[in-house]
Amino acid sequence: MTSGPPRWLKYANKPLMAALRLGVPISRHEKPVVLTAPGRKTGKPRSTPVTPMHIDGKRYVVQGYPGADWVQNVRAAGEVTLTHGRRSERVRMVELSPDEARPVLRQFPALVPTGVDLMKRAGILSAGTPDETEGMAGRLAVFRVDPLP
Repeated sequence: MTSGPPRWLKYANKPLMAALRLGVPISRHEKPVVLTAPGRKTGKPRSTPVTPMHIDGKRYVVQGYPGADWVQNVRAAGEVTLTHGRRSERVRMVELSPDEARPVLRQFPALVPTGVDLMKRAGILSAGTPDETEGMAGRLAVFRVDPLP
């Protein structure tokens, strides 16, 4: 398994984030958003595209590769902004333990197939099966997205 983002990801994310900020539908099935958190060192807003998945009325976000900076920023901040088009919401990101993450990761291939494809191209996953993604518990962070009161 590789660590850190593939070099091409930064360049691929820029047009994707621009489209999401404009509200352009990217997929009929998945609803990616722009996650913005303050940088843990600079405090400046840092953004990345993520695809929340819905399970039993709750939303979850899975880290796409080990060493992702956004994960460290979310851990430090706790609260972030999710944006798609003109719609923004402040939310709390609660990191799951590896045991709590396993069933969420198991559903990841069915709910976010483009995320699995990206992880396969980046060398994080080989087959992208539910067993393989579940086995990433403890290596990839999984966050529950909670609304703020």
